[in-house]
Amino acid sequence: MTDGPVSPVQAGKKVILRSAQDVTSLINSGQLRTGKSFAITLIALGGIFLDAYDFTSLAFGMPYIAKDFHLSPGMLAVVSASIMVGALLGSVVGGYFVDKLGRFKVFMADMVFFVVAAIACALAPDVWTLIIARFIMGVGIGVDFPVAFSFLAEYASNKKKGGTVSLWQPMWYVAVASTFALLIPVYFLFQSMNWGENHMWRIVVGFGAVPAILIMIFRQKYMAESPSWAAQNLGLQEAAKILKKTYGVDAEVAPDAVDPRAERNQFKMTLTEAWGKLVSKKYRARTVLAGVINAGQAMEYYAVGFFVGQIVLAMLHTQNVMTNIISSLILNLCFGVTGGFLGAKMSGKIGPRKLSLYGFCGTFLCMIIAGNLSNVEGIWSWVGAIVIGLLIFCHAAGPGAQGMTMATMSYPTSLRGAGTGFTQIGIRLGAIAGLVFWPLATAAWGTKALLVLAIVPAIAILVILVNKWDPHGRDVDAEDYETEPAPALAQS
Repeated sequence: MTDGPVSPVQAGKKVILRSAQDVTSLINSGQLRTGKSFAITLIALGGIFLDAYDFTSLAFGMPYIAKDFHLSPGMLAVVSASIMVGALLGSVVGGYFVDKLGRFKVFMADMVFFVVAAIACALAPDVWTLIIARFIMGVGIGVDFPVAFSFLAEYASNKKKGGTVSLWQPMWYVAVASTFALLIPVYFLFQSMNWGENHMWRIVVGFGAVPAILIMIFRQKYMAESPSWAAQNLGLQEAAKILKKTYGVDAEVAPDAVDPRAERNQFKMTLTEAWGKLVSKKYRARTVLAGVINAGQAMEYYAVGFFVGQIVLAMLHTQNVMTNIISSLILNLCFGVTGGFLGAKMSGKIGPRKLSLYGFCGTFLCMIIAGNLSNVEGIWSWVGAIVIGLLIFCHAAGPGAQGMTMATMSYPTSLRGAGTGFTQIGIRLGAIAGLVFWPLATAAWGTKALLVLAIVPAIAILVILVNKWDPHGRDVDAEDYETEPAPALAQS
């Protein structure tokens, strides 16, 4: 008998596998060379790029969609909310199937949603076709999140896991900036051809099918199933093949190896069982903390980040379309991307809990300052615009990335898809709240609505201070292999 898990035994260049835990421990140890895992990380981030592109292109197009289809405010709200409803459904159900069917199968399937939905949105002849297409796109986005984060976590060592997962945030802002960069030539094309601006959104939205098809091709060529998931569900022989394909590791299954499939019930759960486990005593604090961080960051992003161009226009007292596009491009590129990379660098050093706390403190202060500069003139209006940029920076470096990093790092392999999917409920509800709150609040108070929105990071700060869960420095994957201690014998 041995105490604790059996570590992988390396004989020269050969790795001997005796259990599913050996596979996970080998990857988490950081001993493996990069191999194709770097390409897999980039391809997983490609899905995040597409998510951000689709959200942003549709958000920019909303005023033009309203004119194109002659929509009432109520119908415009339905169009806006349809993608979030689809994303909510996709994240909850998709996260479960990521654990049940495997990362690779779901990863390939969800791209179909993007391709079909992007083309359908661009060609939509009426508003109801657009609503259905946006809902389908939302389902694809909701499914893609948990599978992308599972891949990012399960191809990274414990030391690099936080930083690798957090890379989704700079990728998000790169995608947002790319969307606005694409809008510049499209805008001038429509101006030169006298086509009018109402149909400009169709080209930008439809273009989303192009990167979706490219990502499908790269996924098929370079990606493989997560070795950790494969070891638990497909057997050690299959996991050994994936290690060879991905890392170039000469892995061999020992004759006395334990077949994980003989204990599949340990890893297979129904949807209700998975959700029950997420709110059980062991995981409840993690689920609550990840959910609150995600809800808070989503509400502040979909209020401020989503409408950042319009906020800057209000700060500078102008309504120029090109100013909207260029300011959105600059703020997302200069503040969002840099903040995202800083957060990715720091996540592996101080962990997602502290980064979320510091980031929320920063966004709170920026909202208070910018809210008080909402009606100023001259140089102070430019100061207000810069503070909005700093708000984006603090968000990207802190809770913007760390909510999903917290969720991804808080659950073991068998529960990671369901956990990241379930905690996305916070993101989708926060997003809906932000999208509804901001137009109504600015109609009533202008950009002073930032003072009211500051309540959101303030609540998140309090929750983080009270909830002490922190996955930083923990090997949560080992929890899949824990056994309940035997009951003590009664003393006579």
